[in-house]
Amino acid sequence: MAGHVTYREVKATILDRIKGGAWPPGALLPSEVELAAEFGTARATVSRAMRDLVEDGLVERKRKAGTRVRKMPLRQARLDIPLVRVEVEDQGAVYRYALVASHVGAAPDWLRARMGLPGGGEVRHILCMHFADGQPYQFEDRWISLDSAPDARAADFTAEGPNEWLVRQVPYSNVEISFSATAADAEQAQHLGCALGDALFRVERQTSWDGRELTFVRLTYHRGYRMTARY
Repeated sequence: MAGHVTYREVKATILDRIKGGAWPPGALLPSEVELAAEFGTARATVSRAMRDLVEDGLVERKRKAGTRVRKMPLRQARLDIPLVRVEVEDQGAVYRYALVASHVGAAPDWLRARMGLPGGGEVRHILCMHFADGQPYQFEDRWISLDSAPDARAADFTAEGPNEWLVRQVPYSNVEISFSATAADAEQAQHLGCALGDALFRVERQTSWDGRELTFVRLTYHRGYRMTARY
């Protein structure tokens, strides 16, 4: 009877056939209807297995052209971006946080354009430092929309960084991340203990919740910082 076979079992069998060479790179796979009949299960079960294989980068599906084994698997890198405190402590170092500056005011034009904030909307702008064993580790330059997170107006960031506060207070549904090299400006050089113009690693991250932009942050790291991706 249809339904006894799970999508995981269907996926595992298809994967075995791909790895075993029964369906080599570029091969056209049978249709979902044909596979459902072979496995004695519902077409929806096969469809779910196929979606997983697409997400794993092993097959590609094109409308009216069917499903084929990718000639080159599409690997997706996973970046672990933990709280900076956790990142530092996982390295066996002692973490310390320091608030540099904080103020509430109207969002500057460039930020309103980037985040799509309404005119007149207020933000809280926070500058803070994170240290590892007393050495500069990360300089954080963060803007929080008070329309999306009104409690951030009165939040006390003297003892705790804004990211840890945000994680507890406000969920997020979408994240956009950019990575770049940057030349240290006077402020970054002062806080990170490097020379003006030194090459540094920077992460820009923008998060939103339920269609509303929440926060934009620039995270600039000490010289020699390394980020590792896994796939």
